[in-house]
Amino acid sequence: MDTENGIDDNVNDLADTLAGRHFVGTELTMNHTVHRSGDADGASGLAPITTMLSSRLTVLANLLKRGAVLRYKRLAGLSAVEFGLVASLGRRPPMSVARLAEAVGQDKGQISRALAGLVERKLVSRVVNSRDNREVLVSLTRSGLMAHDAIVAGASERNRHLLDGIGAEEAAALLAQVERLTERAEEMLAAERDLT
Repeated sequence: MDTENGIDDNVNDLADTLAGRHFVGTELTMNHTVHRSGDADGASGLAPITTMLSSRLTVLANLLKRGAVLRYKRLAGLSAVEFGLVASLGRRPPMSVARLAEAVGQDKGQISRALAGLVERKLVSRVVNSRDNREVLVSLTRSGLMAHDAIVAGASERNRHLLDGIGAEEAAALLAQVERLTERAEEMLAAERDLT
């Protein structure tokens, strides 16, 4: 099976599954068969785990992230890590590198190189915290704010395009379900951490 078409089929199947259905309390198990258009007998040929909701949402999230990375590279010349940092800094007051690392879900070491590149390109400024000279605060420069605004505009356009054809009520219901699933996923993560 062609990988790219397989991914497209997964996303199309997810869209079909999401349309008009509520997921909380609904089980999508390994026995769930995904029916793709063009499969007369309904056999999908997909590995069983790929039919689970969590896998389908991962595929969707990865596709959206890949598209976002390409867009923000084109619009603002930012890598995936850089656009995450610029988006997180936003129009907020200066924040510590530790707080920024927490906001983007990476450790300080992972973001330090990206921050150095953003400082060099004059998109981010660094200053020593006047209240604690051991701490460095970072914020967007005027050019960084322009890049941020391009990211926000691009994200809004992508969001509109993604939800095109889905009514406001359906979109609100879908978002509510995603929020509930996110809360459940956070609980599951915490439980896994407790076991390690």
